[in-house]
Amino acid sequence: MFRTKDLDEINHFSKNSLLEHLSITFIEMGDDFIKAKMPVVPKTHQPLGYLHGGATLALAESLGSIASFLLIDPAQYNVFGLEINANHIRSKKDGYVIATARPIHIGSKTHIWDIRIEDEEQKLISIVRLTNMVVDARK
Repeated sequence: MFRTKDLDEINHFSKNSLLEHLSITFIEMGDDFIKAKMPVVPKTHQPLGYLHGGATLALAESLGSIASFLLIDPAQYNVFGLEINANHIRSKKDGYVIATARPIHIGSKTHIWDIRIEDEEQKLISIVRLTNMVVDARK
């Protein structure tokens, strides 16, 4: 399904971006999923010391956006987030979270991703749905 499964290439593509700042790394890919990991540390905390919902959404949108990017021809198309929603189920103070994106719909103009974010013990932290739009790169 994906154009490449080279995790080193994908992680290199994320350099000098929000992904690098939040220490988001891509860790696994399969035929119908992609996974990324983010540490739960002070730079991803809210003021009370828990994982910030915005950091969680940044992880999810980054993962889903890269997943969509890996499905298109970047010489012809760009991918942009259109809508994101989340339910935060559990809080977390340390360790890391792992996000797994799976496609719900892959169309010519929109991609919809189901993204589950879990902790190291596979406890559910958040459920996210991301819709990306695919647009002509020449516009």
